[in-house]
Amino acid sequence: MTKLTETQTIILSAGAQRASNLAMPLPKGLHGAAAKKVISMMIGHGWLEEVDADMRKAEPLWRETGDGHGTTLAVTDAGLLAIGVEPVVVQTMAAIRKRAAEVPVAKVPTPRTGTKQAQIITLLQRTEGATIAEIVVTTGWQAHSARGMISGALKKKMGLAIISEKVDGRGTVHRLTAS
Repeated sequence: MTKLTETQTIILSAGAQRASNLAMPLPKGLHGAAAKKVISMMIGHGWLEEVDADMRKAEPLWRETGDGHGTTLAVTDAGLLAIGVEPVVVQTMAAIRKRAAEVPVAKVPTPRTGTKQAQIITLLQRTEGATIAEIVVTTGWQAHSARGMISGALKKKMGLAIISEKVDGRGTVHRLTAS
């Protein structure tokens, strides 16, 4: 087995850590004839391969093909094995990174001031809380709309912690907790 040079090791190690095992960009200071010689040797050993560059993802180019397309360099399974990395581990890590990038970041909705939703939140923040009847009087809504706002928009969408409890003389009182 051929012993890797320091430059070859750096190229393969960096590629193993990138999405799709891209070996580009090359290490700083490696360009021109020296880069071509090292890359040609690595392609000859089967450690790297030229693949079509995805221009939409702005992947760095190794060379242009002349027909408006370009190629980039990818580390092969043989290249990963040459640096002692199991290809399955790299594929698993790439899948994990891809999934993590695809997970949408939860956007916390904030109520606009002066809306009926803001009025309801104000009522619920009072120490005595609010009953559905009080919310209906304030908003002019039907009782089922007020209950829907509490359970749907406030609890589920906004994630507010609202408790409901029976109070003698008032009925069910809804209160926004300070959590």
